[in-house]
Amino acid sequence: MPRRTPHHALDEERTPRRLNGFLKTASVCVLIAGLLSPFSQAAAAESATVNDYCGSQCSDILPPGENGNATLAQILLNQAFGTQPSHAEDQLGPYAGLAKGYPALTDAKINDFFRDASFGVPSDQVASSEKPAGRGDVTIVRDKKSGVPHITGTTRYGTEFGAGYAAAEDRLWLMDVFRHVGRGQLTGFAGGAPANQGLEQEFYRNAPYTEADLQAQIDGAVARGGARGQQALADVNAYLAGVNAYIDASDSGRYFPGEYVLTGHKDAITNAGTIEHFKVTDLVALASVVGALFGSGGGGEVNNALSLLSAQSKYGVTEGTRVWESFRERNDPEAVLTLHNGEKFPYATRPDDPRGEALPDAGSVDREQLVYDRTGSAGTSAATGASATAATTALSSARRGMSNALVVSGKHTASGHPVAVFGPQTGYFAPQLLMLQEIQGPGLSARGASFAGLSMYVELGRGQDYSWSATTSGQDVIDTYAVELCQDDHHYLYHGTCTAMEKVEQKNSWSPTVADGTAAGSYTMRVWRTKYGPVQYRATVGGKKVAYTTLRSSYFHETDSIIGFQMLNDPDYVKGPQSFQSATQHINYTFNWFYADSRHTAYYNSGDNPVRADGVDAEFPVWARTAYEWHGWDPATNTADYTPASAHPNSVDQDYYISWNNKQAEEYTAAPWGEGSVHRGDLLDDRVGRLVAAGGVTRASLVKAMADAALADLRAEDVLPRLLQVVTSSAVTDPTAAAAVGKLQAWVTAGARRTETAAGSKTYADAEAIRILDAWWPLLVKAEFEPGLGSDLYTALTANLPVDEAPSAAHGPTGAHAGSSFQYGWWSYVDKDIRSVLGEPVRGPLAQKYCGGGSLTSCRDILISTLKEAAGRTASQVYPGDDQCAAGDQWCADSIVQRPLGGIKHDRIGWQNRPTYQQVVEYTSHR
Repeated sequence: MPRRTPHHALDEERTPRRLNGFLKTASVCVLIAGLLSPFSQAAAAESATVNDYCGSQCSDILPPGENGNATLAQILLNQAFGTQPSHAEDQLGPYAGLAKGYPALTDAKINDFFRDASFGVPSDQVASSEKPAGRGDVTIVRDKKSGVPHITGTTRYGTEFGAGYAAAEDRLWLMDVFRHVGRGQLTGFAGGAPANQGLEQEFYRNAPYTEADLQAQIDGAVARGGARGQQALADVNAYLAGVNAYIDASDSGRYFPGEYVLTGHKDAITNAGTIEHFKVTDLVALASVVGALFGSGGGGEVNNALSLLSAQSKYGVTEGTRVWESFRERNDPEAVLTLHNGEKFPYATRPDDPRGEALPDAGSVDREQLVYDRTGSAGTSAATGASATAATTALSSARRGMSNALVVSGKHTASGHPVAVFGPQTGYFAPQLLMLQEIQGPGLSARGASFAGLSMYVELGRGQDYSWSATTSGQDVIDTYAVELCQDDHHYLYHGTCTAMEKVEQKNSWSPTVADGTAAGSYTMRVWRTKYGPVQYRATVGGKKVAYTTLRSSYFHETDSIIGFQMLNDPDYVKGPQSFQSATQHINYTFNWFYADSRHTAYYNSGDNPVRADGVDAEFPVWARTAYEWHGWDPATNTADYTPASAHPNSVDQDYYISWNNKQAEEYTAAPWGEGSVHRGDLLDDRVGRLVAAGGVTRASLVKAMADAALADLRAEDVLPRLLQVVTSSAVTDPTAAAAVGKLQAWVTAGARRTETAAGSKTYADAEAIRILDAWWPLLVKAEFEPGLGSDLYTALTANLPVDEAPSAAHGPTGAHAGSSFQYGWWSYVDKDIRSVLGEPVRGPLAQKYCGGGSLTSCRDILISTLKEAAGRTASQVYPGDDQCAAGDQWCADSIVQRPLGGIKHDRIGWQNRPTYQQVVEYTSHR
């Protein structure tokens, strides 16, 4: 199978600012007078048109807005008066408005909440036209509605030059931030705030590359890619030339992003200072961040081992293993599936006779130290806390599960053409991590979204007669090896030879700036690398000292996926579902890919899935010995044998597809926990299933299904009814409990949504019921399971899978104010256990009954007791407040914040659990 490649993603990195307290309004006005940019462009010619088979039925949205660059003057105006640069947030209002507008949605009203994604720009809608750097072979036209760049080139080089120039116009500062994140150099560039420290540490731990490593990845991808690899390198070089041309033009014209001044890289008066040009290795660093965030499953083997050992300690090896497996739900028969026709794709299944397991001795595991030699503000409690959080995030299998997809075959639509509503859930940032563009040139014809700095190709979007999108899949492509130490702590046995580990270091220091007032500080990040990957833990196994390392199939292959994206943008390559699947086979990160044209739909699960040695259980650490290595593994290049394309879940023209980071197919095991009887994917599957059964699906009805699921509380819709069934199995005589039951039942009857009373009210309908459930859920889970499991095992299992991920939760991989909710939680466990207590049939039950020891009466007592406690908790206790919200403000606690990655801020919007970038498509014809 041909190699595939990288990914891109980003985390919630924040640059704390002191501008509001530092600058007074009068001084702002004085500064603005001298800093307003003279740069402007008049509207000009219409952009060139190409074949567009969507018939004005392709739409998309990407909040807050396309323009992610702001001059110093614009930043100061925003900080002082809240004014927004042009097109900085004009997609935020329509995006937010869907939450209350979807019930009345029709096909004719879709673009009230989305933007027309047709190719080209009508002549009366051209806002500006430019020839970047005076080139005659490329034109960038921007539309009036959203300011999206439409790049048209007559040469391949010119087209890609224009793509780079447009990217820098819209996201230069963000691109610069993330090339430093990918190198572990953020604090020295943007400031030493604890959030910045944590962000660079999170990625450096798993991708500690040297400059030579980054270059080697480029060289390797080009060599393996043949003619397409050579074309990709030429495209990248042209793209970088465009980026750097904009840097030079904006520097000399003094309209570069104002963050360079606020962070001390440029002087506002003299223009002294430098904005460093981009180089090829910067793109590898950017790609490594995206891939680590969204496209790599696995890595939780040590945590799995700890919870298994805890279970075996309590119950004995046989019963403890059975209990552990029931909570793991590797292949739960009640799990919602993307491929629901009974297809089986065995991968990472439990071996009958496990071999090579290297489980740690009890109490011996220590996380590998990453940060050394802390000075100044690097030694504060906030800084060390950020380090601990970053390490937990980096080493967990509970990756940020993002994105959803709803795709319906033409057999079930009103028009007879497929309909799709899909997109990535990449979080909310200002500026957004993704950017929009249209790119038309020799061998290129696409419109859609790309990660900033990697937009030489559209990564999610549409071609002339097809659209595609992706969701994070999470299958296990990361394994943990126990390398036996020899000589000292920094030598290990490799094939019987005592071998030195490689030390890789990054020294960072920072000083306070206007943007980030964190006091001066410094530290060194140090990673020890082995042929089996970087060291993540130290422990003993059977009394022997070992280091646990993690080996990822995309490690040292962060750029290989460029070939797949190139193919997706090539109208001569993608002509139908089979060629689409072929293109996505060249993407080595773990994603679910979806496709729709006027006749067909398709699905393919991408990723370099290593072929493991017989008997190796991917759930646990194994010995670093030849017998347990990946088949065909070459440590010099980190290549191996990978499962063939036919072994990956794939399909063409299923009646419908849904995905919300749920299980792909039967027997296809994902690394994260929680793929059981209740999953947020059920919210989509139930709604789309009903639509398909009724027939006549339209774009509007499919958007409505997505939007309704986006407001649903998964716990309330799919678990609460049975909890209330237990509670009301006898008359509820306690007045507090009875009142709470009444409110919860009324909420369930109303649809169990977290929705405002009216648009803009910032008050939830059923607010009391929502408060009660938010308080009740963690209480009832603990009371239901901890007595039976014991505190040690209960705590160990919560490290594998968090109890809750409500919209207001600040814990877990997503964090607060991030929109994405209800991916990770104990809803399946509660559902299965309560059904067992009720005597209902359960496929794949837990190993034991936990609520009340299996007694309905005792279980009811526990639920009523915790419900009374929850009902007595005030809003201020349930929603304690944070840097965004006052204590007790329920709506605000749930609200979505565009986390600032630069100097521009935006207002909060109401909670929705939906993709950040989203397409609505229905093609009318085909080439």
